[in-house]
Amino acid sequence: MNKDLVGQIAVVTGAARGIGQAIAVALASRGAKIFANTPVTQLSCTETIQACRNAGGDAEEIVFDVSDSAAVDGGFEAIAAKAGKIDILVNNAGISRDGLLIRFKDEDWKRTLAVNLDGAFYCVRAASKVMIKARYGRIVNIASVVGQMGNAGQVAYVSSKSALIGLTKTVARELASRNITANAIAPGFIETDMTLALDEKVRAEHMKGIPLGRYGQAAEVASLVSFLVGPDSAYITGQVVGINGGMYM
Repeated sequence: MNKDLVGQIAVVTGAARGIGQAIAVALASRGAKIFANTPVTQLSCTETIQACRNAGGDAEEIVFDVSDSAAVDGGFEAIAAKAGKIDILVNNAGISRDGLLIRFKDEDWKRTLAVNLDGAFYCVRAASKVMIKARYGRIVNIASVVGQMGNAGQVAYVSSKSALIGLTKTVARELASRNITANAIAPGFIETDMTLALDEKVRAEHMKGIPLGRYGQAAEVASLVSFLVGPDSAYITGQVVGINGGMYM
C-alpha cells in the first residue's frame, strides 16, 4: 500500500458513513492521521475510526456542525492545537432536501445551502488560516454532477453544489501562491445506503443515463480524492473532476 501521506493531518467532514467514510479510510490507509467530523445530531464516527485503524491508519472523531461558523472555527482550532497543522481538508458533509421549485419551502432552501455551501466555506476559511502559515495545503470539495448539469426537483441541492464549484475555483486562485491547491469532485450516482434504498424502477431509470451502465462505488470516489491530495497532483488546482460513468461529459 502506498504510504505517501504519512505524517499528514486530514480533516474529513461528513465522515460517519458512505462516501465520507470511504474517503477517511482511504487516506488513513496511505498514512494520514484522520480527524473524522460528524455533527452532534447525526451518527458517530465510531465505525469510521475503527475502519481507519483496521486499514493501518489512525483516526479520531471531531464533533461540530459545519453550518455553525463559531463551531467550525472552534473545531479547527482544536485540531490545529492538538496536531500542530492541517494538511488536507475534504468537504464532504452535505444534505439534500428535494422538491419542485414552486412548492419549495424557505427553510429547506436555507438549511440545504447552510450545510452544503456555508459549511464548506466555513471549513475552507478555518483550515486555510493554518495552511497559509505552513505554506502547504490540499483542499477537495465534494460537489455533484447535478451541480454541472442541473436536475429537476433539486433546486436547493443543485444550487449549493454549483456554487461549491465556484467557491473551489476562487479558493484555488486565492491560495495558489501559498502552495495550497483546491479542487472539486463531481460524483454521479454512487452506491450508498441512500441509493440502495431506491426503488428498482428508479435505479433502472438512472442506468439509462449512465453510459457505463452501473452506479459508482464510494471507494472509487475515495481513490480520486486520494490522488488529488497526494504528491502526484501538485500541479492540479481549480479543477472539477467528474466521476459519473459518462453521465455528463
